[in-house]
Amino acid sequence: MRRLTQAPNLAIAALWVDTLQEAGIDASVQRQFLSGAAGELPPDQCLPEIWLRHDEQEARARALLDDLKNVPQRRWQCACGELVEGGFESCWKCGLPMP
Repeated sequence: MRRLTQAPNLAIAALWVDTLQEAGIDASVQRQFLSGAAGELPPDQCLPEIWLRHDEQEARARALLDDLKNVPQRRWQCACGELVEGGFESCWKCGLPMP
């Protein structure tokens, strides 16, 4: 087994592992219950970790994880004039869907 990375929180760790598993990569979350020990242990030692069962999947897993961490953000101008940024697919001012 090989440690791939630490995640900032358990929710992100679970999303990353689910995505890796959907791609056929055998991954798991470790240290998911250690956050309660922060303070007694150094905080950076209490973050959830993503581990791979098969070392040969590391390059593919790192590439996929890099894609997940660097999703391009959209920016579009709505017909009402509002500038909409991020992952929104409808305008937060008027509710029109993204063109």
